[in-house]
Amino acid sequence: MLLLNIFRGIFFVIIIAVLLVNLSIPEISGETGRANFYAILWSGIILSLGAFFVDILTPKKSLAVLAGVFFGLLVGMFVSWALSPVLDMVNEIYYLGISDVAIRAMKWMMGICVCYLVVTVVMRTKDDVRFVIPYVEFAKQTKGARPLVLDTSAIIDGRIADLYENKMFDAPLIVPRFVLNELHLISDSTDRLKRNRGRRGLDILNKMQSNSVIDIEIDDTTIPEIEEAKGVDQKLVVFTKNCNGRLATTDYNLTKVARVREVDVMNINDLANSLKAVALPGETMEIKIIKPGEEADQGIGYLPDGTMVVVEGARNKIGRELIVSITSSLQTSAGKMIFGKFEGFAQEKKNNKNNRRISNNTKSS
Repeated sequence: MLLLNIFRGIFFVIIIAVLLVNLSIPEISGETGRANFYAILWSGIILSLGAFFVDILTPKKSLAVLAGVFFGLLVGMFVSWALSPVLDMVNEIYYLGISDVAIRAMKWMMGICVCYLVVTVVMRTKDDVRFVIPYVEFAKQTKGARPLVLDTSAIIDGRIADLYENKMFDAPLIVPRFVLNELHLISDSTDRLKRNRGRRGLDILNKMQSNSVIDIEIDDTTIPEIEEAKGVDQKLVVFTKNCNGRLATTDYNLTKVARVREVDVMNINDLANSLKAVALPGETMEIKIIKPGEEADQGIGYLPDGTMVVVEGARNKIGRELIVSITSSLQTSAGKMIFGKFEGFAQEKKNNKNNRRISNNTKSS
């Protein structure tokens, strides 16, 4: 938006300068050139105000890249050149009596206004400018791997740094400025838990920036469409679309929103779950019961990777190692759960094995 406002200011400065230069010509400023004087003055005022109001009233989309300015100037000059004979024709057909000097000044102002309008259209429509003859569509081309845009949860989680250190990914990482600001706010929170999470996120971000293996960038780009979005999640979705990247997060709800908005998203929890060993029904495992479950007679334990195991018939066996027979498993973006039923005590199984071994040794001796 700042670039667009600067361009608008430059436009008015140029229009005023052209008007002053042309109106100061003796042939126009004298008594004999009064008609030419008013023709230049009013044409300059009407054309410039008309171009400005068309620009202001056009629906705003987003700020385009600087290349759009050069393309707009090129198209604007071509259109101005094509429209220049129209002024000569109107002057001749209707016998307006406007001198060649005044016509030339009017052509200058028309060219400036046309260039201004074309540039603002290109800047507003970003990469969606289309022409019918010939049909041209400007689409943003991303060289190399599509970047991964990190949200606050992915940074605090920290596993993305481990994945890059182990060279699981080679795409560049992008952290938008508003995500960094949110991390800073969390680290300054009065809530101790939030404050610790925020500081952990800043430490991990600093660690990734100092790692030569990880290509990470803090993006300070200011785009009106992103600034107008409400909430960090909405800004992330718009930002990821704008840079043609993929969103990396551990937030379940943000994952759903991004998919609805047709944004490619990588949920780190989904990735971690896909790398876990598959627990098939009928298999057995050893698990220590930590706490009672929500339903009656249920006990809950955890595998070393953090997977929750819900065991039927284990509510009164808290603190003990059990042999569990797997009945089913449930995998979601929020995590993985395994359901099983109590088959026996792990210690008893070990004692039975030891007893059988001793018995076999005794018989063999």
